[in-house]
Amino acid sequence: MSGGRTCGPGKAFRDGVAVRSSAMSGAAFFDLDNTLIKGSVLFHAGAGMVRHGLVTRTEIARHARQHVAFRWRGEHTGELAGVRERALVIGAGLRVAEVVALGEQVYDERLAGRIWDGTRRLAEQHRERGDPVWLVTGAPVELAEIVAGRLGLSGALGTVSEVEDGVWTGRLVGEILHGKAKADAVRALAQREGFDLDACTAYSDSINDLPLLEMVAYPHAVNPDRQLSRVAAEHGWPVHDFRTRRQVIRVVVPATAAAIVAVTPFLWPSTSRHAKRAVARLARRGPR
Repeated sequence: MSGGRTCGPGKAFRDGVAVRSSAMSGAAFFDLDNTLIKGSVLFHAGAGMVRHGLVTRTEIARHARQHVAFRWRGEHTGELAGVRERALVIGAGLRVAEVVALGEQVYDERLAGRIWDGTRRLAEQHRERGDPVWLVTGAPVELAEIVAGRLGLSGALGTVSEVEDGVWTGRLVGEILHGKAKADAVRALAQREGFDLDACTAYSDSINDLPLLEMVAYPHAVNPDRQLSRVAAEHGWPVHDFRTRRQVIRVVVPATAAAIVAVTPFLWPSTSRHAKRAVARLARRGPR
């Protein structure tokens, strides 16, 4: 594992946010899935598209299973590529304007209540002191921009899909914003906007974002996976873990139930109506 920068003596923090000289032009970069929002924004967007009839439940069922695994274990590079490819296939042929309009509804229905309060506070602290705050994610840039706009952030970087005549083609423009590609995108943004990476901060939950975390002066681990927890401990990086046992029960169990509901008609055709209704009631409970 590469060494990266160390946040140790000489780097002061107030309320978990690095304190630096006012003369330094820095920005804060936040990952989205499991860092700012609970779970995968693609899953929540897909569930909203099913509800509003834009895609079928069959198309989203496999992604639901992947979402549950993602909530329990975090990102895994091999799985991520397959998830993104399926998302491209599902999106092909959809009108971008329709999906963006639906995305606004999905934010209100599914995303607003699934934002980690602790991460939101970190972003607000950066905004209060005048830092540009950017969302940087492998999710589609259209969804990332909706979330950034609703939270009052400076902007968003995300994966860009090809558009022809207002319709997604199912092909990418460039790479999925993941790993090194995410770090490269942030470096290019810093050059355009005049950010000093030696004054910048980054927040992520995943070891896959190590290239980004090592690139900035102030890396933070948020709800980290096991590997990132180990790296953060080795280098003295601040760790913010907003998960609790109660939150795991409140958040993961309903997500699991939702996935079961999605695949029940295909895996358990003989399941009794009473059992199906019981599972559906559990899914509808949400985070209560």
